[in-house]
Amino acid sequence: MSSAFTTETVLSVDHYTDRLFKFRITRPQTFRFRSGEFVMIGMAGEKKPLVRAYSVASPAWDEELEFFSIKVEDGPLTSKLQKIVPGDEVVLGKKPTGTLVLDALTPAKRLYMFSTGTGFAPFASLVREPETYEKFDEVIVTHTCRLGAELEYSSEVVGALPDDPLVGEDAPQKLRYVSSCTREDHPVQGRITQLIESGDLFERLGAPKLNPETDRVMICGSQAMIADTKALVEQHGLTEGSNAKPAEFVVEKAFVG
Repeated sequence: MSSAFTTETVLSVDHYTDRLFKFRITRPQTFRFRSGEFVMIGMAGEKKPLVRAYSVASPAWDEELEFFSIKVEDGPLTSKLQKIVPGDEVVLGKKPTGTLVLDALTPAKRLYMFSTGTGFAPFASLVREPETYEKFDEVIVTHTCRLGAELEYSSEVVGALPDDPLVGEDAPQKLRYVSSCTREDHPVQGRITQLIESGDLFERLGAPKLNPETDRVMICGSQAMIADTKALVEQHGLTEGSNAKPAEFVVEKAFVG
């Protein structure tokens, strides 16, 4: 086993659909990360571990680590990972990283987090992070999936916030959650790019359109979604930031799914 990884134990597994599941694992005492970062995770292989980048879905203060994953039948990793049960072992990288962190954004009034599919994972971490509510007056998280059942994880995370030990007071007052479907009837229908372009998103929220003076944005989803949403955000005058140079929006560079 490479010294770049530790071996951790699966604590719980929850399957939402035939495509989506979450799992929780032990967290090494030495493992430090910022809410919103990703890490390499996977299974031990014959010669070397089989790993891919996963956003940590639990907040930085949690004593366990949570992940939200797709299932791909013939996927080298997820075909195996989707079969894990409590007590099984997985490998965890020692070096978390990523751009979807609060430090990569300059101060503002409102934070938007736009996600599709398992791209909600880093936001599951950030909506449970007290610093998110210290830095922003309003936090708006969106999650778009094909089907309503695929939104279950995000609605579960958001629904539990009032009982959260650290953000239970701030989150219910500051957080707005907007879910939409693209292939099924749902109170809100359409891709997030359509909802931004048409202005429907802002009408629903009773908020003005994106403005670089007041708004900050994080984007996580498929590569196509990231490219399209990034272009729209730039049209509204926001500039992309990074850990080295904080600015008005950030996208997940490593995420694919």
